[in-house]
Amino acid sequence: MALANPVKLPAILAALLVSGIAPGSGAQAVRQAFQSEARVDGIFSGDNAAVHGGYGMSVPLGTYVRGGLVVGAGPGRHGLEGRSDLIGRFSFDPFRQSRWAPYVGGGISARYNSTADGSSKGYLLFFLGLEGPFRGQVGGWVPAVEAGLGGGARVAVIARRGIRGRR
Repeated sequence: MALANPVKLPAILAALLVSGIAPGSGAQAVRQAFQSEARVDGIFSGDNAAVHGGYGMSVPLGTYVRGGLVVGAGPGRHGLEGRSDLIGRFSFDPFRQSRWAPYVGGGISARYNSTADGSSKGYLLFFLGLEGPFRGQVGGWVPAVEAGLGGGARVAVIARRGIRGRR
């Protein structure tokens, strides 16, 4: 079986060779779409203070922004309570050019308590944070701290799954 146009064979082989090399060359970085975090939040308001252990996950919405969901539960003034936060986080250093980097975020928060009336309330949420260094190991964790407002004053200590070369 002969090729109809043997002149095209070198061009086809060159195209196949280049396309096979390009993915491994690092020109196209593989993006981690999912980032998880473990956290402890203190929420302080006059009548409804609480400490929540929580879990969060986020995905990139662009170079500088990640969107996410945080859920938490723990003891409050009125018994066991929980919360869910839908957030957006803007990083001032998305490529880890500095050891520590500030970020700002906001969203909405819902708090649920286990009192007899089973009340729940919604709040606007705003926070400032500082994310720490990442040693570059696959599966490593990155420390972060946050302070903000949303149903009271909030402070959080966070350990996020690190992303190589990204925040």
